Amino acid sequence: MFARAALSLKYDDPDKPAPITESQILMPRRFDDRRPDLWSVFNRTQENLTKGGLHGRSANGRRQQTRPVQGIDSDVRLNRALWMLADGLRQLKA
Repeated sequence: MFARAALSLKYDDPDKPAPITESQILMPRRFDDRRPDLWSVFNRTQENLTKGGLHGRSANGRRQQTRPVQGIDSDVRLNRALWMLADGLRQLKA
């Protein structure tokens, strides 16, 4: 649920499918990031969406690699939205 919402935050065009999958943004980059708690899931998702480098397919089927978020306003917007999403899930589970 968190990963699906996070993908829609970054790739907000409903006509085009996201080039990467939910499982890709949940994949840890380091061994220590494998914990299943909300904080670790948030950090993995944030890192994978902002740093880029994930391999996927474009809408026309070509292979591509996701780009990092480089603009400050885009970075802040994405991070705030991810934080609000994680906080909402935390309140829902509590």
